[in-house]
Amino acid sequence: MAVDEAGRVRLVGSVPLLHPEQQTVEEMLDGWRNQQLSRNLQFGTIDQRIRYVRRFIDHVNEFPWKWTPAMVEEYFADLRSVRRLSHSTLRGQQSALRHFTSYIANPDYGWDRVCEQLFGTHPAQVFFEWNTAPHVQEYEGRPSKRPYTRQELQRLFDHADDEVARIAASGRKGWQPAYRDSVMLKVAYSYGLRFNELRHLQTVDFATNPHARRFGRYGVCKVRYGKSRRASPHKPRSVLTVFSWTPGILEDWLANGRGALETNDLFPSERGGLVSESTLIRRLRRYCEELDLPDGLDLHSLRRSYATHLLEDGWDPMFVQHQMGHEHASTTGIYQFVSSDFRNATLKAALERTVGEAVGTPGGSS
Repeated sequence: MAVDEAGRVRLVGSVPLLHPEQQTVEEMLDGWRNQQLSRNLQFGTIDQRIRYVRRFIDHVNEFPWKWTPAMVEEYFADLRSVRRLSHSTLRGQQSALRHFTSYIANPDYGWDRVCEQLFGTHPAQVFFEWNTAPHVQEYEGRPSKRPYTRQELQRLFDHADDEVARIAASGRKGWQPAYRDSVMLKVAYSYGLRFNELRHLQTVDFATNPHARRFGRYGVCKVRYGKSRRASPHKPRSVLTVFSWTPGILEDWLANGRGALETNDLFPSERGGLVSESTLIRRLRRYCEELDLPDGLDLHSLRRSYATHLLEDGWDPMFVQHQMGHEHASTTGIYQFVSSDFRNATLKAALERTVGEAVGTPGGSS
């Protein structure tokens, strides 16, 4: 059995298979990997999808050419009722498995002929609209997830600074990672960054904004690892500095925290390289527990807070959309607790009419 770079298979008749079922599964996964690589998907995405397939095989204890819709329903009912997975997580796994079964059931790749010859049957698509979770709205996050209030945000930042001072005063190691993480939290909020965007920042990613020179060399932040979309490369964007305190945070970190290291990384780990997400998440969770903050506040809540606070302060929604790197205004609207212009105008007219009627002015005019 041989799989080419496009994922097509052919059976080599002169080579007997010692364990045909298991070897066929592995060749299917290798072929599917090749097919996804040709579509320019991220390596991490491909590896995660393959893990989903292996989990499904282990659970149903059947090979892919024996899968049935009933197995799909039983497996995901178990994930939902026992493991309490969210709607978006379930849909992501179902989507990966649907792509896999579409691949092995497509006659162009030859797995139907191989399975017929080896096992007397062929793989089929078993994931349909009627047994999988639909994608019916853009936002599928949990209702408990929300932005920090300004007071919660201030408490968090103050607590992070106090932790740095406490560790430094004790004479123990660890003040520098604590300081780094404190600055990372503030920078994530300052520019509304996702974690992957934050961890890849380098010292050369900042520049002067000629229209806002008061920020010095930190007037613009160049985000090079923006979220990719549909097998595209990372989407870069430039985020303008809006908070007056942001440059001071960066200047102090570079002068007194990061020091003169032989790397351009803005936030290097203790062992070199980039900081892992779990490192920052563990520290943030501990801080939130110590401050008794709600469970719905997490690392991504800093990005939610950035958009929400700008919109609350009257910044133009289009400006916020570009700052966040959103392709559609509806995505930014998820964070927008302030009404749209149309609704605001309608509300204003209704209030003016109500006041006019109260003072006896016809039509609300004076």
